[in-house]
Amino acid sequence: PASLTDSFLLRFLRARDFDLDLAWRLLKNYYKWRAECPEISADLHPRSILGLLKAGYLGVLRERDPTGSKVLIYRIAHWDPKVFTAYDVFRVSLITSELIVQEVETQRNGIKAVFDLEGWHFSHAFQITPSVAKKIAAVLTDSFPLKVRGIHLINEPIIFHAVFSMVKPFLTEKIKGRIHMHGTNYKESLLQHFPDILPLEYGGEDFSMEDICQEWTNFIMKSENYLSSISQTVLT
Repeated sequence: PASLTDSFLLRFLRARDFDLDLAWRLLKNYYKWRAECPEISADLHPRSILGLLKAGYLGVLRERDPTGSKVLIYRIAHWDPKVFTAYDVFRVSLITSELIVQEVETQRNGIKAVFDLEGWHFSHAFQITPSVAKKIAAVLTDSFPLKVRGIHLINEPIIFHAVFSMVKPFLTEKIKGRIHMHGTNYKESLLQHFPDILPLEYGGEDFSMEDICQEWTNFIMKSENYLSSISQTVLT
């Protein structure tokens, strides 16, 4: 592929702590996954997910956590499953990952994601088929050059656990150990993981989710030429 520059390859080396065999396997898996999931990865132009972004589905925190990880917040209540499919939602994550993985500090220190599951309904659950679950698990484990340092679930309803049990068998023990379920009384425990960097809605003091959602939407739209270019790099 045309994109195999030194800086591109370094992502895979850093993601696997410079173990050449593991980095090579990750690189192969990355291209294999993208080739096998065209409904998600073939077109990374932001126009396809602009509605989700404008709805406030995803915000990227301005500051890193104490370990240097980039922190993302996803709000399920802002995903209307009648309008956007699970593949659209997945594409938001892939586009975001492709942008933040350009940062050397993120390559080194990985990411942490907070999923606010308030508003999760059966209409969301029906979108997560076994096939989608397997694709989600592949990215979390060994198909993308980002270290997933933590997954924090808040406001998780009972019906969410059925979907989680479908994804869980595909996850490595390492990833399973990095999943934290905070429940509905989450603010104190979440602040212990992310002191001083959260938005107002989650116990912070300086900015709102609306602020960071708009900032990230603007950044994605400014990156549309880059995203269009990497849409064409799959097995070319």
